[in-house]
Amino acid sequence: MDDSVFTKFADPYRTAKGEIRARVSLGALTTLWVNTGTLCNLTCAHCYIESSPTNDRLAYFRLDDLRGYLDEIEANGLGTREIGFTGGEPFMNPDIMPMLEEVLAHGYRALVLTNAMMPMTHKRRALRALHDVYGGRLVIRVSVDHFDPARHDEERGRGSFRATLAGLKWLAAEGFAPRIAARTRWGESEAEMRAGFAALMAAEGLDLDCTDPECLVLFPEMDETAEVPEITEACWGILGVAPDDVMCASSRMVVRRKGAAHPTVLACTLIAYDHRFDLGRTLAEAAQPVTLNHPHCARFCVLGGGACSRG
Repeated sequence: MDDSVFTKFADPYRTAKGEIRARVSLGALTTLWVNTGTLCNLTCAHCYIESSPTNDRLAYFRLDDLRGYLDEIEANGLGTREIGFTGGEPFMNPDIMPMLEEVLAHGYRALVLTNAMMPMTHKRRALRALHDVYGGRLVIRVSVDHFDPARHDEERGRGSFRATLAGLKWLAAEGFAPRIAARTRWGESEAEMRAGFAALMAAEGLDLDCTDPECLVLFPEMDETAEVPEITEACWGILGVAPDDVMCASSRMVVRRKGAAHPTVLACTLIAYDHRFDLGRTLAEAAQPVTLNHPHCARFCVLGGGACSRG
């Protein structure tokens, strides 16, 4: 077939070379992600979804929105174990503490991704109260992009490393057993990253096992300018990767777009603005297979081995 028939990543079923594009079926909905909104206290140099103090393309997700999805999970016996909260900065959302309490009271694990800076520190008392009741089912993962303060600040702004580390240390002192998420964009090997973070944790008196991929998650980089191959059905065997290992086999994300009358279910935490990955209003509608026709599918998930719900 003539390569010109298809534009790269454009056709949901065929690659630009005419090969059958890979797709992923949803097994159990293990994790439901909630994007709390794209507003953030920081403007990072390479934010996955361009969060900032002014980006409100994804509006604040509200408690009533969340309750509707929890009701659907329970009514249909979807077997969901974890509700993850991402942003933006989740602790900027005015409903974040009621949403966390709702999730925990229903027996789910709650995972919050945060920079552990001022928005979180303003919630210390409420976080202590939830931890006192629910203990380890409330999991906080802190974004520390690199063990070198200069590199972290290069990404997030001057002084952010020290502020984030202070939040991390508070969480540890309060018994939260926090996790860390870092980025691999500076080119070190996994062994070098884990050793560097282990040295940092030791120097700061923090007990965190940096050899454990659930305690220290290393996210692959997503260079928008780099060429990335399309993933075909044949790639699963060639790469030794199983479709069940890809994020969209076990998770979905719910968002409320700015000005929208209702929330929307998306295929992925990383593809927030491409409407080809809007799967409907309900989790039932969103149970359809996902075709991997976006560069992030290849770059982050299949080739990079990234998974936002790890740990």
